[in-house]
Amino acid sequence: MGVFERMGNSMCDRHDATEYTKAMQDALFLSSGLDYSDKQDFEDASRGFIARLEPATVTKTDGSPVWDLTSYAFLEPEAAPATVNPSLWRQARLNMQHGLFKVADRIYQVRGMDLSVISFIEGDTGWIVIDPLVTAEVAAASLQLALEHVARRPVVAVIYTHSHVDHWGGVKGVTTQEDVDAGRCQIIAPEGFVEAAISENVYAGNAMSRRASYMYGNLLPKDDKGQVDAGLGKTTSSGMVTLIQPTHLVDRTGETLTIDGVDIEFQLTPGAEAPSEFNFYFPQFRALCMAENCTHTLHNLYTLRGAEVRDSLAWAKYMNEAIELYADRTDVLFASHHWPAWGTENCRELMKSQRDMYRYLHDQTLHLANQGFTSLEIAEMMKLPAGLDRAWHNRGYYGSISHDVKGVYQKYLGFFDGNPANLHPLPPVESGKKYVELAGGADALLAKGREAFDRGEYRWTAQLVNHLVFADEDNAAARELQADALEQLGYQSESGPWRNFYLTGAKELRDGVSQVATPSTTSPDVVAAMSAEMILDFMAIRLSGERAAEANLAFDLVLTDDGTDYAVEIANGVLNYTEGRQAVGAKSKLTTTRMGLAALLGGAEIANQVLESGAVEVDGDRKAVSELLGMLDEFKFWFNIVTP
Repeated sequence: MGVFERMGNSMCDRHDATEYTKAMQDALFLSSGLDYSDKQDFEDASRGFIARLEPATVTKTDGSPVWDLTSYAFLEPEAAPATVNPSLWRQARLNMQHGLFKVADRIYQVRGMDLSVISFIEGDTGWIVIDPLVTAEVAAASLQLALEHVARRPVVAVIYTHSHVDHWGGVKGVTTQEDVDAGRCQIIAPEGFVEAAISENVYAGNAMSRRASYMYGNLLPKDDKGQVDAGLGKTTSSGMVTLIQPTHLVDRTGETLTIDGVDIEFQLTPGAEAPSEFNFYFPQFRALCMAENCTHTLHNLYTLRGAEVRDSLAWAKYMNEAIELYADRTDVLFASHHWPAWGTENCRELMKSQRDMYRYLHDQTLHLANQGFTSLEIAEMMKLPAGLDRAWHNRGYYGSISHDVKGVYQKYLGFFDGNPANLHPLPPVESGKKYVELAGGADALLAKGREAFDRGEYRWTAQLVNHLVFADEDNAAARELQADALEQLGYQSESGPWRNFYLTGAKELRDGVSQVATPSTTSPDVVAAMSAEMILDFMAIRLSGERAAEANLAFDLVLTDDGTDYAVEIANGVLNYTEGRQAVGAKSKLTTTRMGLAALLGGAEIANQVLESGAVEVDGDRKAVSELLGMLDEFKFWFNIVTP
């Protein structure tokens, strides 16, 4: 922890846009080929408006905020300030069109209540809910709008379009486990949903969630020098993440279901925008739901919060398949982000344009890679053809050409660019010290950094001064200059996540690591959905390899509710388990339930309580169990990102 974290107060005020940033914003507005006079998106985003929550705020029962759209009132002017990229400002204003909207006969959406959009389909007797947002509180408020202004009906089904948390986390705001268990409500999801949801939100969940606090600007003030949008929506809500496991998994393209008198045709799209995802079509309404595969932005092929790289070739091919299957029969296309498109030709052109965008990025990245260019070089070279680039729905508000190209390269060729000088580089602190020495000391490096900043070379300033920040995290002048450079880069960014990363990095350099309310992806419902194998795998991830390197432990595990037993063995710093046999040399046996096993991962205090309560019975040597628990690390959420 550096001195700047101990100070607790902001080191310096946020700055205005420099003349270089203002010139860049003006150039983008005047010479980018983008038609700012085109208001079609604004007409579409407001079409079918019925009602909205007034004021647009949601709180927990204790009064603490979960969602507050009123904090974005500064977005009302049409003209962008110099501190915000004008294209991103336009998208941020579009994402302010909030409330309950009629999409088509029997199809409604509530938009602007979370990062994602919740949709409601009127069945014969009840509501079919599509993608109940991130947290239960905002999902419940959205459902209330539909109940008050359309029809008071029970929720008879919930459809999760895919495995990302903003499409299922609020499910207990629209239905209950009791209604699902009683058969009054179905939960429909694509094949592989649970495994994908757990692996993404638990295995790497701590690091991913910490980075997500950067990506969505959770730590920034809501104003024209802070967080304005996430590109895909405003930001994420901060309530309770819930989960009810699916009652039916769709396992093939072409599968059809009739839910409460509504016919649905499914198209599986695994490996595109998510590991587990589907699109689906309503033939009675001539309506197509494209999940998150076709929205009003270039999406992520690699997401900055961290996740498996997406398959841009598969994505393009699924889009092509959707065009062939549904385009001729579609009058309205809607997704779980942004606003719909109406008219058969408009829907077709939207899908074709995005299909070609993902295909172009895939093919041309590999085209250039096969000529010997590296990912960094390709990212600088790549530009979409004008017909794709000038379409508002293809702009990089969420993804970006730069980091998507690097994602394609990574998928096929990995992190290494082939240059042996980059095969085993020094880590940041050690290389930072050597760069400072090479520059002639801290003062000399800082002088070069200030010269670059004064020339408007903010990328180089950030790259150069980063070495000094990692060489000496307590160098206040280095942190201040680094923050200034990141701030200007944030102001210039068209991508919402890029802006949020830059500005959050600047804030952390100035103020230290801040802690705010964020939704937990390892909520009790998520843990309850984990299989015994997933819990044991997560236990293995939590195991400190260094402390366990000399350990040689073995015990038997019996799960009474699952009816399974495992041999659990720790050796060579690794936890292995095998179902259906006893551990060789086991000196103890644990008997518990799956949830009792999961509770052992709740930290030392909770683990001891579970053992003392008898929820986990230990026969034999209790010392071995205590030794294992002592080797499990608790991951700290608020780790440093822009400093050592």
